[in-house]
Amino acid sequence: MKKVLFAFVFAFLSITVFAQSTWNVDPMHSSVNFNIKHMGISFVQGRFDKFEGTVVAPGSNLDKATFNFNVVTGSVNTGVEMRDKHLKSADFFDAEKFQTMKFEGTSMIKDKNNNYTLKGKLTIKDVTKEISVPLTYGGVTKNQQGKEVLGFQTKFTVNRLDYNIKFDPTGAGVAKDVDVNLYFELIKQ
Repeated sequence: MKKVLFAFVFAFLSITVFAQSTWNVDPMHSSVNFNIKHMGISFVQGRFDKFEGTVVAPGSNLDKATFNFNVVTGSVNTGVEMRDKHLKSADFFDAEKFQTMKFEGTSMIKDKNNNYTLKGKLTIKDVTKEISVPLTYGGVTKNQQGKEVLGFQTKFTVNRLDYNIKFDPTGAGVAKDVDVNLYFELIKQ
């Protein structure tokens, strides 16, 4: 009887451990973008060129997945070298001191309409805050190499002042709120 019980427990643990899937961000098919109002009349768009991320999930089910993403602050790119240099300075990201921004997903909630809300901790500079963001799950398919890929996107707003990005605290020249748009395609490992 002990052998049967031991075999059952071993089989259950093996299925549980091996049922986990790890998905890594494909930077060729992903992007980290932002949009911020300038002088109250126009918008500046930008992106970060270097980032990485991993999702660990039971199969392709995101309900119990863990999310970890890092963005290299020094890779900020607005297409204007002088502005990018300023954004890397202590006035904004202080990229030499704070080389990455991080997001650690702590839970995923799926409603009856198949909409997801991802909760987690966002760290920018020396500040970590709990946030909740809507997540649009694109599904799973196979790429041209036959590997499984998973896609999702999210759009949300953060107040830069909450993260010690204190340049122009009135928001008259550079708005306080930053719109963030993330598009990720991940490859199953």
